[in-house]
Amino acid sequence: MTVDGTSIAVQLIVIAAAYLIGSIPTGLLLGKAYGIDVRKEGSGNIGATNLYRTIGRKVGIITLIGDCLKGLLPVLIVKASTFPPELAAWVGLAAFCGHVFSLFLKFKGGKGVATAMGVFLALTPVAVTIAIALFTVLLFMWRYVSLGSIAAAAAMPPAVYLLGGSRTFSTVTLVIALIVIARHHENISRLLSGTESRFKA
Repeated sequence: MTVDGTSIAVQLIVIAAAYLIGSIPTGLLLGKAYGIDVRKEGSGNIGATNLYRTIGRKVGIITLIGDCLKGLLPVLIVKASTFPPELAAWVGLAAFCGHVFSLFLKFKGGKGVATAMGVFLALTPVAVTIAIALFTVLLFMWRYVSLGSIAAAAAMPPAVYLLGGSRTFSTVTLVIALIVIARHHENISRLLSGTESRFKA
C-alpha cells in the first residue's frame, strides 16, 4: 500500500528513525563527558538550561544546538526528498517525542523546547521567529526561561493557523505545544508560588 507513491512501511521506518535520532540524550552525554550526571544536578533536567547552570555556558550552548539539530535535520532531510510533504510534520513530531520520551532513558527525557524549535525552524521559520521573539522579550523582562518557553509554545499553534498551516501541521503543532507546556508543570507551580529560579547570564 502506498501514500502519494511512497509505501506506508517506508514512511513508518523514516518516522521511527526520526524518533531514534530525537532519543539521543545530548545533555546527558555531554554531562557524562565532564564526569557529571546532570539528572542528579540542579533541576535534574537534561536540557540546555540545566547544563548551562551546572557545567557552564559553553556546554549549555552546545546542548541547545545539539537538541535543536535533532529536530531540524530529520525534517529538512524529509523536505528535501520525494516523500509526501505531510510526512515532514510527522517526522518532526517523532523527533520531538524521542527527546521527551527517550528510548535510551526508559522513555524519560527533556522538556523538548530546543528540539521543538529545530522542528519548527524547518517547518515554519516565520512562526518560530515570532515565538523566539516572544521568548526573548519575556526572558529579558523577567529572567524566567520557563515562562518564555511556555509562552513561546502557546504562541505556536495560533501562529501556524494564521499562517495557513495544513490540518496535519496544525495538529502536530498543537500536540507539541501541549506536551511542552505539560512538561513545565513543576515550573508553572514554582512561577505561581514565586520560587522559580531566574536565569543569570
